[in-house]
Amino acid sequence: MTDLTLYHNPRCSKSRGALELLEARGLTPTVVRYLETPLNAAQLQSLLGKLGISARQLLRTGEDEYKTLNLADSSLSEAQLIAAIAEHPKLMERPILEVGDKAIIGRPPESVLELVP
Repeated sequence: MTDLTLYHNPRCSKSRGALELLEARGLTPTVVRYLETPLNAAQLQSLLGKLGISARQLLRTGEDEYKTLNLADSSLSEAQLIAAIAEHPKLMERPILEVGDKAIIGRPPESVLELVP
């Protein structure tokens, strides 16, 4: 099977739930604690391609940084939003499961099962 990578925040119940669901199926994903090891702009761009969404759709709009950085501004470019997520990884939706050339946001956590056999 293709390698599984879970972008994970252990303090998030949805993220913990997704990991538990994968482990219950006997799967052991590579766990990336993205708050400790943030993705750079190129990695985020690749991940967005696998998710099939824009950077704006990856943003957690309830975070303080979203408001502080004025990320609701519709004139911000994709590159500017990606740079903001790279600089402030807390802004990234979670969890995200990456499997080969596809990825999915685990909200609800059960949605990660769509990418595994």
